[in-house]
Amino acid sequence: MKALLELHYLQNFAPSNLNRDDTGSPKDAYFGGTRRARVSSQSFKRAMRMDFRARGTVTPDELGERTKRAHEEIARILRDAHTRDESAALTAAELALGGLGLPIKDGKSQYLLFLGRDELTRVADLINTHWDALQGGAEDGGKKAKSKKAALPGDLAKELARALDGSRAVDVALFGRMLADLPEKNADAAAQVAHAISTHAMRGREFDFYTAVDDLKPTDTAGADMLGTVEFGSATYYRYACVDLQKLLENLGGDVDLAARGLRAFLEASIFAAPTGKQNTFAAHNTPGLMVQVVRQDASPRNLANAFEKAVREQGGFVRPSMTALGEEKARQDRIFGDEGSSRYVNAVDDQDLTTLGEQQGSVKALIDATVADAQAILAALNVPMKAARG
Repeated sequence: MKALLELHYLQNFAPSNLNRDDTGSPKDAYFGGTRRARVSSQSFKRAMRMDFRARGTVTPDELGERTKRAHEEIARILRDAHTRDESAALTAAELALGGLGLPIKDGKSQYLLFLGRDELTRVADLINTHWDALQGGAEDGGKKAKSKKAALPGDLAKELARALDGSRAVDVALFGRMLADLPEKNADAAAQVAHAISTHAMRGREFDFYTAVDDLKPTDTAGADMLGTVEFGSATYYRYACVDLQKLLENLGGDVDLAARGLRAFLEASIFAAPTGKQNTFAAHNTPGLMVQVVRQDASPRNLANAFEKAVREQGGFVRPSMTALGEEKARQDRIFGDEGSSRYVNAVDDQDLTTLGEQQGSVKALIDATVADAQAILAALNVPMKAARG
């Protein structure tokens, strides 16, 4: 049983293609025997991570970078912070990562590395401390950096491994990471994000046939110089996510303040961030119409998607009947399974009071403030035994 923060949102997107498959079509899925529109959890998580950076609730040093070019960023830090020659710094960074079992080949690592900014800085600082020894190891032209586990001088490999603890990267703590060659540095995600699915059956995709005209074409040439089609659709989506508060606190080394600010960033991004696919074409900047946030202790996660196992039918639109179905499902599950927790919601659609969803809030800010306050109290309580265990 866990201490959880759960999100249940209804979001109505206008015609768009926010998240497409390998053929360019909007993603979909079967649920309850009918085809539903779908937006992947990965696309929402990416949008949320980018929102973390733009909003500033957490600082850049408290975030991570997912990249195949970590050596280039380490070299930049060495250049800017330690005035090292960038070319030499790049070779040293490649050698150091190779010594960790993360070799650089053709200018990139084998796969995307998700590393905290603080980790990149610590690695750069260690390279600077051991600069002379690394320069000696790089005299072979950097070949050691290409090997699976390049030899490093002294205890540098152990020191570098200790630098990759990820203790300050909020997005790594929330969304986790896998380093195939350093499994001991993997991080289990504190947050789980479901694929968004439409509450109603998908009525089929639509196609936008477009043409483009060459501004400088000869006047005697008829017709367009480019044409094509773009698929799109619109739907009311149910979105679900949950955060294991204890796991988040553990991932952040027991820092209650950072965990609380990380949760605030997560909540802000969950409301204001959206996938960016084809937005220049469709501009579907539609915020959620219903936002329910629940904080529960000694509880199991509770996805309410079964409210829509029977596809909602249009009743002057899909949003309002979806709100009713979600409220009924939540009330049913609270009655049967108990522990409804502290539940609050914002109805941004109309003035309807949805008492089954908890305590109504007048604004998104009020909702987030109250949710973070509840979660922070739990985080503080969870941190007491963690502190005792650390001695």
